[in-house]
Amino acid sequence: MRNFISNRVTAVPPSGIRKYFDIAATMKGVISLGIGEPDFVTPAPILEAGIASLRRGETGYTSNSGTMDLRRAVATHYERLYGVSYGPDDEILITVGVSEAMYLIFTSILDTGDEVIVPQPSFVAYTAEVMLAGGVPVPIATRVENDFMVTGAEIEACITPRTKAILIGYPSNPTGAVMSRERLLEVARIAEKHDLLVISDEIYDRLVYGVAHTCFSSLPGMRERTMVLGGFSKDYAMTGWRIGYMLGPVDLVAAARKVHQYTIMSAPTTGQVAAVVALEQGEEYVERMRLEYDRRRKLIVSGLNSLSLDCFEPRGAFYAFPSIRKSGMNEEQFCDALLQEEQVACIPGSAFGAGGEGFVRMAYATSYEKIERALERMQRFMQRHG
Repeated sequence: MRNFISNRVTAVPPSGIRKYFDIAATMKGVISLGIGEPDFVTPAPILEAGIASLRRGETGYTSNSGTMDLRRAVATHYERLYGVSYGPDDEILITVGVSEAMYLIFTSILDTGDEVIVPQPSFVAYTAEVMLAGGVPVPIATRVENDFMVTGAEIEACITPRTKAILIGYPSNPTGAVMSRERLLEVARIAEKHDLLVISDEIYDRLVYGVAHTCFSSLPGMRERTMVLGGFSKDYAMTGWRIGYMLGPVDLVAAARKVHQYTIMSAPTTGQVAAVVALEQGEEYVERMRLEYDRRRKLIVSGLNSLSLDCFEPRGAFYAFPSIRKSGMNEEQFCDALLQEEQVACIPGSAFGAGGEGFVRMAYATSYEKIERALERMQRFMQRHG
């Protein structure tokens, strides 16, 4: 019988994250610094809103675009935080998390062979989504010397006649880097000069520490050539609710909606009701979680540095990205040995693409006490290997 799997799917490598989750799941006593998921339960008012919606029998489809209440709440949210206005009727689409939003936009804009510039290390789905849509990801390795920020010059050097878009994700998974406004303006100038679309994944926009987040579409001239992707999973501890959104020009949102209506129909109704309450009542909970993440951030960064695992200071999201070169191992050897010897799970930096070699990702989305215990185990590990 012939092979029925498409070349496109075959070409996409398996996620470099899953291997370590699968191994850790078979072991007892593992402290996982691998998973990028908040350890907080969704705040009570948001939970109660979802439960009340179910009890009212609101279990049918919504509009393809999402409920008007949620689209209006998202529009108000972006106007208040970033001073950028979007029309709820035709410039906002509610999606099944940011992952679906990314699938929709690439499916909508890419023809076979179109290129998308992707600064790396980056979220593992970025290059895969480009490839699954028939495009060609063009990676740029960012460097710790530049605080893992991509420069305009680096982007411009990669532009060809097939380049269609630039995909950026800041605050960054896996590095925790936050792009300065000055660097973002460099990207904006290149996008305008070469008539490129910018897809800006801003899922961690509220989780920043000592710096301000700049919404890319708020930059001069960028609203009409930017698709902003956002959601509720990280900021509001709502990963399982599966609610995200995209904001952008009418024609691009309409194209994405066409793909959405044929593949998804609509995002989960209960999650959309809960998301309205998240935007209207969730601010104090976001701030509490952000402060706790900041406390954990300081602990893990100082702890790693004390173990000679030199750690760039993350200014956003909930990831540390230390160098493991002083261990004498490469990143995969380090993760394998740390898991087997001390039952601490982390992810090789190379799983996130170019520039991740020699680093590992450690998520501080777990409790302060677990991070303390993980650091104690890593101290023993580095005494043997450092």
